[in-house]
Amino acid sequence: MSEVKLAATARTEFGKGAARRLRRAGQIPAVLYGHGTEPVHVALPGHETMLAVKHANALFEIQIDGKPVLALAKDVQREPVRNVIEHIDLLIVKKGEKVSVEIPVTVEGESFSGTIHVVETQTLSLEAEATHLPEQVVVQIDGLTDGSVIKAGDITLPTGSTLVTDAETIVVTITAPQVSAEDLGETDEAAEA
Repeated sequence: MSEVKLAATARTEFGKGAARRLRRAGQIPAVLYGHGTEPVHVALPGHETMLAVKHANALFEIQIDGKPVLALAKDVQREPVRNVIEHIDLLIVKKGEKVSVEIPVTVEGESFSGTIHVVETQTLSLEAEATHLPEQVVVQIDGLTDGSVIKAGDITLPTGSTLVTDAETIVVTITAPQVSAEDLGETDEAAEA
């Protein structure tokens, strides 16, 4: 994924009141930290930032006083009722640097007829280059039968990525749905009616 370019302004006011004023003005308070630097408090444009954080592990190119800084969103704090972004913690990264990130798991394909798949692990921890982070990890389940298990170590990872999650972690299981005697009884009664 390419970098999302955002123009940031340095913040001089802090606290709840200042953060509320920023949000009313359509901006999001954020903090940039990492690589042994002092934390930098900034305000990001609200709409563009909200669209960018919809992508997992979005890479930001933040312009501060005309200087570009690459950063990853490490923590996005949201207001629980309206789901509005209240604050973002950004980790400074450099081109070529490897970072550890959580990547969502996507299941593709159909398991054998009469079976269902259960995603046991929603995300995998991977180490990848900061400027080439994968958006997802794809797990193929075509034709797998009842009792099949896919572990983290069995998955083909995106190019340039290494697995941080334990290789024995179960990611997807294939199983046949279990029907109880009660379910069968209800079905028979419905058929008779």
